[in-house]
Amino acid sequence: MNRSDAEALDAADPLAPLSGLFDLPDGVIYLDGNSLGALPRSAARRAREVIAEEWGSGLIRSWNTADWITLPHRVGDKIARLIGAGAGEVVVADSTSVNLYKVLATALGIAAADPSTAGRRVVLSERSNFPTDLYIAQGLCAERGFELRLIDPEEVAGRGDEAVVDVLDEVAVLLVTQVNYRTGRLLDMARITAAARDAGVLTIWDLCHSAGALPIDLRGVGADFAIGCGYKFLNGGPGAPAFVWVRPDLVDRAAQPLSGWMGHAAPFEMSPAYRPAAGIGRYASGTPGIIAMSILECGVDTLLAAEEYGGVPALRAKSLALTRIFADLVGERVAGAGFTVESPMDDALRGSQLSLSRAEGAFEIVAALIERGVIGDFRAGEPGVAASPDILRFGVTPLYTSYRDVWDAVDRLAEVMASGEWREPRFAARGAVT
Repeated sequence: MNRSDAEALDAADPLAPLSGLFDLPDGVIYLDGNSLGALPRSAARRAREVIAEEWGSGLIRSWNTADWITLPHRVGDKIARLIGAGAGEVVVADSTSVNLYKVLATALGIAAADPSTAGRRVVLSERSNFPTDLYIAQGLCAERGFELRLIDPEEVAGRGDEAVVDVLDEVAVLLVTQVNYRTGRLLDMARITAAARDAGVLTIWDLCHSAGALPIDLRGVGADFAIGCGYKFLNGGPGAPAFVWVRPDLVDRAAQPLSGWMGHAAPFEMSPAYRPAAGIGRYASGTPGIIAMSILECGVDTLLAAEEYGGVPALRAKSLALTRIFADLVGERVAGAGFTVESPMDDALRGSQLSLSRAEGAFEIVAALIERGVIGDFRAGEPGVAASPDILRFGVTPLYTSYRDVWDAVDRLAEVMASGEWREPRFAARGAVT
């Protein structure tokens, strides 16, 4: 494949017009949307409107006149269309970590109250799960007297879904991320959820690296709980609010532990006693961040705009094509440079990213690429775990990533390796965020 072939694919790409929804810097190939989505053009305009008009002129009246009060549910309904949930089943609130605390605490309470599972004291997750998930689970398990049991990453790499479904004995709650943040490996949500349900295990799915990137059907697979962030593929901006979904027949079975006033059945009743709202509304806690949530809505709208072009299935097809071509080009253009493709090449097992490893210089190579205008990112291996190498991670966001972007990115990677420039000391300097 050459650059002309990539340009021909772009010319034939029905999704190409969607890139116009984003404000990307000239000369930059942005391959980090799986960590922070690009800026929607509508977001700056919407932020000015909320700040200058709704807050500046409307002041507190805008809770009613601009309908701020329903924004967590309005944006939640839009996200629901992307994750296979129904209207009124998703609320936008807080952060992923806080929402995970809510649903895991609720799930532990439900499991403990059910005579068939009351004796189970294990929360099962993966050692390679995103750290915040493990930290929240560690804290709650210690508080509630549960054991956090972790599946080794080499088990998942070698056996895939079997590594999860074969170890559900004694488990009360299964906490897994649909797409692994380091390798991009995709778990089979339908199969794992069905196996967990047959074993009497409640499931919590972290959708941070999958919502907006691939088709999800929470209702269809019978999942129990799901959480996800707003700032990756949903393009909601740095630190954007997160979302939470609970299976409708579970949502009223228990009150989540962070019983803040916005989760009350009648917040402005100002009662001293908490009375949980019906449905997903009880998973709200404090006052929503209206500016951030308004910007998140702009990001979600970029994905809903894709419905005209085939929706999330069309985005998924392009994502798979982009990551496959990326891997093929790495094999052609930088063969012998020491890279290993860590992402699965089976389309059914790969999320919307390509992860490479290298025994030496992963961080420095990413830094050298960034200087050349190719923005990916670096993820360090887990200390002391041989099967957890340093990762060069490249996300593709089909809304704005082109085939030419992928070709040019690998071309610049080849230049970085051929020149050896990544060995220059300046590329080893690390900031607070890597």
